[in-house]
Amino acid sequence: MPAPIPSVVLHDLTFTWPDGHRVLDAVSGAFPSGSTGLVGLNGVGKSTLLRLIAGDLTPTSGSVQAAGVVDYLPQRTDAEPGHTLVDLLGIRSIVDAIAAVERGEIDLALFDAIGADWDVEERAIAALSAAGVDIDDLDRPVTTISGGEATVAALVGIRMRGADIALLDEPTNNLDGHGRARVHDLIGAWDGPVIVVSHDLELLERMQNTAELRAGALMLFGGPYSEFREQVAREQEAAERAARSAEHAVRVEKRQRIAAAERIAHSERQGKKDAANRKYIGAVVNDRRNSAEKTHGRQRGLLDDRMQAAQRSLQDAESRIRDDDRVSIDLPDPAVPPGKRIAEFTGSDGRTVIVQGPERVAITGPNGVGKSTLLEGLVSGVAAGPGRAVAVADIHRIGTLSQRLDTLDDAASVIENVSRVSPRIPRTELRNRLARLLVRGAMVDRPVGVLSGGERFRVALAQVLLTDPPPQLIVLDEPTNNLDLQTTEQLIEALGAYRGAMIVVSHDRGFLDRLALDAEVALDAAGVLTAMR
Repeated sequence: MPAPIPSVVLHDLTFTWPDGHRVLDAVSGAFPSGSTGLVGLNGVGKSTLLRLIAGDLTPTSGSVQAAGVVDYLPQRTDAEPGHTLVDLLGIRSIVDAIAAVERGEIDLALFDAIGADWDVEERAIAALSAAGVDIDDLDRPVTTISGGEATVAALVGIRMRGADIALLDEPTNNLDGHGRARVHDLIGAWDGPVIVVSHDLELLERMQNTAELRAGALMLFGGPYSEFREQVAREQEAAERAARSAEHAVRVEKRQRIAAAERIAHSERQGKKDAANRKYIGAVVNDRRNSAEKTHGRQRGLLDDRMQAAQRSLQDAESRIRDDDRVSIDLPDPAVPPGKRIAEFTGSDGRTVIVQGPERVAITGPNGVGKSTLLEGLVSGVAAGPGRAVAVADIHRIGTLSQRLDTLDDAASVIENVSRVSPRIPRTELRNRLARLLVRGAMVDRPVGVLSGGERFRVALAQVLLTDPPPQLIVLDEPTNNLDLQTTEQLIEALGAYRGAMIVVSHDRGFLDRLALDAEVALDAAGVLTAMR
């Protein structure tokens, strides 16, 4: 049976930005047919790789070969002013050509543009309805529909344009649970190759294959993300066993080398004594000395070879061990007794939800119902308008981690940003605490404005967790947006060390499920709150 033809082949693909920053360096690999989830750390080049495959960027060197026409959905689908659903669907040229013909124009180029797509608007409305978006006015501005509806419409457009290969960059980012479910279903029913960059675990579980871009290499695995992680864990266990075995071999070779060196030295000393005590003629003495020196030289060479082989084996085993860092920090006690009143939420119907003690509470609900506004009111003390849910804090020591990371001063260094909220902590101790949150080395003294997105997030998190005195309540607004899976894992570890109250807004169900929540409060469009404990 012939091997399946790969959808995309990369050969020594290299890309460098005009400022000299190299994102990809001689990456080779092949994406299989079917669906593939592409994962990797923030900044490793996943989005850049999609743009190279799509032809939006030109490789610095190397090549990309695609088995068909490629269509690309970027991470952001923000509409330009005046754009409508027709533009988002990518059928503007056909619709305009049909309108021109209906006005009486007879230019042959218009008929070429239309082809067989005279019913394109009817098919678009039917396709949107089948995907759960019941909008029959394609001239509707994109700014008047939800983020989930916009993403679904963009995906429907890709299917309608008939591309052979679809490239999707974080298609569920910023979507609520309902929007995510619709996108999951649409991608799950996709015919043909699709490559998806995502940190959405549920979406990655629907993929037939997983690809990881890491340290300049593309690793392919035939299975969803959970099976890929299990395979990586097994490989890591084997690599760690091999490293321990290789370390033991190096120690053995060192001991044997020392023992052999002592034997050779003893033999050489004895040879000199024999030469002095015996009445050998000069030629015999020289011959025996030369023979001994050659033997000792061969022994030393053999020992050196064995030592170098053992060290190479150790280096090879260590190179297969991932250096994925973990957060390990003991945070100060914010002193939040179990009965202490922390905050009160009041819905538009008058019902209240009270947060007390070190409780962890999630605020959930569809996009656009005012979850972020509710948090802003909680922190600022400014109530929302009539008919909206209201939040009031009963404490003053509140730490906030917003989507915009707007607590950071880009012109100041990392240590200066954190010192600003921890003025009493000596800088040496502050550097030690930052290191435990994986903010360390030269990064500590660099301006925040030059850091990557993931690095900026860790600094903002450090600001919250290392504030002195420590906050009694931490408020987080969609903290996992734009985070890679490893950084999300590190965030969960860091929050696990915090002993105060926590209120979080997130659409990331996998993230919420791992926070050990005490309650979840659902907010609807009418401002009604429903608590589930």
